[in-house]
Order: sequence, then structure tokens, then C-alpha cells
Amino acid sequence: MAIENISVTGRSPESFSLQQKAFLFIGFLGLFLALISVFNQLENNTLGWMLLSIALMSLGIIGYARELYKAKEPGIKNDNVFFKSLTNRGIWAYALGIFLTGFYVVLYFYPAYLGLNDNTENTGLIAFFDPLSNWLSGNPASQWFVYGVFYTLAVLLFGIKFLWKYKNNKYQRIRTFSVLFFQLGFAFLIPEFMARLNSDKFALPYYDLKNIWPLNYYNFEQYRVDEFISAGGVGVALLVFGVLSILVITPFLTYKYGKRWYCSWVCGCGGLAETAGDSFRHLSDKSIKSWKIERWMVHLVTVFVVIMTMAVVSSYLGYESEKYWLSQPVFLVGSSVLLILIYAWVLIYRKDSFNKDALLAGGGFLLAILILVGLHLLGWTQNLFFIEAEPLRSSYGFLIGSIFSGVIGTGFYPILGNRVWCRFGCPMAAILGFQQRLFSKFRITTNGGQCISCGNCSVYCEMGIDVRAYAQKGENIVRSSCVGCGICASVCPRGVLKLENESPKNRLNENEILLGNDIDLKQYTK
Repeated sequence: MAIENISVTGRSPESFSLQQKAFLFIGFLGLFLALISVFNQLENNTLGWMLLSIALMSLGIIGYARELYKAKEPGIKNDNVFFKSLTNRGIWAYALGIFLTGFYVVLYFYPAYLGLNDNTENTGLIAFFDPLSNWLSGNPASQWFVYGVFYTLAVLLFGIKFLWKYKNNKYQRIRTFSVLFFQLGFAFLIPEFMARLNSDKFALPYYDLKNIWPLNYYNFEQYRVDEFISAGGVGVALLVFGVLSILVITPFLTYKYGKRWYCSWVCGCGGLAETAGDSFRHLSDKSIKSWKIERWMVHLVTVFVVIMTMAVVSSYLGYESEKYWLSQPVFLVGSSVLLILIYAWVLIYRKDSFNKDALLAGGGFLLAILILVGLHLLGWTQNLFFIEAEPLRSSYGFLIGSIFSGVIGTGFYPILGNRVWCRFGCPMAAILGFQQRLFSKFRITTNGGQCISCGNCSVYCEMGIDVRAYAQKGENIVRSSCVGCGICASVCPRGVLKLENESPKNRLNENEILLGNDIDLKQYTK
């Protein structure tokens, strides 16, 4: 039921200072310069116009954020988010959502409208960023370079806004500096500098070092593996690093720190969600229905990417195995054994940590994969999963890599919250969440005796977790979906919640804790 304002005068509009209005004008002026470049109106002195546009957008966002938070005391920053059109699904929210979605569609599928030309010089918005691209990598700009510039600017500028918003919270400051560092360095600058090193005799594919499979689902395609091998020692080292990231590095770091080491400290998708998407975190759906959809969708995507990767790798190992260190049978048998060991370990040691439907679904998918692998190895099927590898890869790239993670994942921030992709579609989040649930040292401890049931923690949980329900009972929070952003602890007025990395023992409460004088809550937080 909608809540109506029955006051005589109505709700007064949000007041802006003169300085805020000035910075808003400056920021939109910079954006306007970038937008009119689409129509080739800034062809003369492109470098100067580009620098001016970036400078104006930066000054506008930073100045506005500074004016917004400079006089505010430490504490919860609700800032009337449920009364603003932009942050409560009003007309401005839908306008922004339509603009972002439209931009993503054009960028992904119709880059020619932005001025990308394969055979001649770029024009429009793409040409607007040619000087910067030439300076960094020695190559003309592409639509992906333009996307990277806007993406990195959004993370950096709204990251500064986030730093001022939580200026008195050490954890949030350190976490945000980490996000800014990895986005600017590893996701943007390093790949561009690597491209400058390429020549006719040495070439490395674009490689964001922090983008681990299955997020970079394309990393083990034949053309990339061939380029890594042809680049010599450096390329082989990067290829080995990609494999070790999956099997060694991510499980170890998740054991030590939970999935937050990646999802909230390193990942570019998480970085954009935590900075530019921070104003929309309270829009995440907290219902049981949403949680059920989330469980099935994110794990179905994970199964999809596993099947697709196995099919792609086995396809070129099948007809050109002499070029590589692996044969198709060794790869398929090794992958199958790894999946069997993981499932067996869960059944033997962690069976009680999963619902029955999850165990049955996991067993069903595993059995189907093993049967198909067996039929293929026996020569009874030409293609591993009855479908050629390329249609599988292109289908995943279009449906998941483009539509879900890009168009919906970011364009729908103002409508569905800032972690739609992370909750419902990211296979990396699913794998790290699986590890976090089973053997990580990370948990959020709660002190139920201090909880006043204000609900701030649940409202601001971007992953749709009802944190208050755990806090009221004094239960540790160990959820696969939790990204450890720590906002729940930051907005708690009583200090009930605490992020910890301790021994995995006693992380999970087997029975619900009933509050009372006869309960020693300390034993449940060890």
C-alpha cells in the first residue's frame, strides 16, 4: 500500500546550496560536451575538448559531493533516499535507467552510431577519445576504450563521493581505495600499456589481470591461448597465472577473507556497484521469492559457463592437440574428476550446509555432464554437448556477457538496485560464495542483546539479505551471497554487527539462539 503525504503543505523540496547548483551545472556541461561530440561538432582541437569535458565532469561530481558531505556529522547517511525520485523509482530513476540501458545497447551492438569505423578514421564520440587512446596504447580508440574511460571515471569520481560519505569509517575508506586502485591500474592502465608493447613479432591479447575465469569466460578460447603461447615466456606465465587463479589463488584468499576480497575489494563490477551504484543499494529485493530466484539463476549461469568452457577447450584440443600440452581425453577426464571430487567432498563433509534441493540439483547436473563426457570420449557423439562449441560460446557471450552483465546489470541500477548482476547472474560470485559458505574464515558476528530492530542493516544490504533477522537472534551471518561490503555494520547505530576472519569452527549456528539471561552469546562468536 502506498504511503501518502497528508501534511497541509506537502513535503518541501530538497534544498540545494548555490555552490551545489554551480557544481551541478559544471558537471552536466562536461557531459554535454561529450554528448555533442557524437554529432561531430568538436572536430577541431579534439584533445582540448576531451580534456575540458573530463575536467568539467570531474570538477562537477567532486565539488557537489564535497558540498553535500562536508558539514555532516559521522553516522548513518539516509539522506531521504525513500523520498527522492532518483533513488526511489520515480520518474528520474526511470529516465536514468532508460539512458544507461540505451547507451549500453548502442555501445555493445551499434558502435557505428558512436563513430566507430573499421576502414576509415573514427568520428563522433569514438574519435573524441582517440588522442587519449593513442597516448596510452598507440592505437585509435574503440567502443571498448570509450566504455573503459567512462567506467573508470565513474568509479573514481563516485568513489571520492563514497569516501566523503563514510569519511569516519576506516574499513570503508580502505575498501574504496582498493577498488579505485584496481580499477584504474589493473583494469584500465595496465592493459593499455601492454597493448603498446605489441608488435609484429610479439602480441598479447587484452588482459585484465584481476578478471578471473569465469568472468573472463573467453580467456581459454583458442585464439587467446595461441597468442599467449606465441608471446613466449610472458604469455605462458599469464596463461599459467589464469589457471592458478582458478585452482589456487581464489580458494586460498576466500578461505582467509571470504568472497569480499574480490567482490568488494577488487572486482570492477563490484567497484562500480559500490561507488556509482551506492545511492541505489536499498532498492534490492529482500523477499523470499527473490532469494529463491537468485539461488537458481546464479547457479544455472555457473553450470552454463562450465559446460561452455569445457566444450570450447575440448573442441580445439580434439583436432589440434599437437599444438598444446593437453590432449582432449586428459582435459575432459581431469575436469570430470575435479567436479566429482568437489561434489564428493560436499556430501561427506558439508552435507548439512545445503538444502536437499541444492544437493539433488548439483548431483543431477554433475551426472548429466559425466554422461555426456563419457559418450563423447567413447566416440558416440561428435560434439561434447550435442551442440558445436561456437554457438554455445556466442550464446553465453550475448545472453550473459552482454545483456545480463552489461545492459541489465548496470542499466537497471535505479530500478532493481546496484547488485542485480552480482546476485542473479555472476558465476564468479556463485563460485566464491560456494567457497565462502563451506570453508572460509569470514563471518559477520552479531550481538543480539544490543539490537533495537531499527532495520537499517537490512534496508542497506545490497545483496537482499535480511540482516536484521540474524541480528535479532544473535546468529553469525554466513551467507553465500554476502559480499562483505560492511555497510550493514557501518549503518548500525548500536555496533551490533562486526566483520571477522577467525577460525572456521563454530561459524554456523546449528540451532537458533533464543535471547535470554541463560544464554551465553560469546560461545557463538568464537
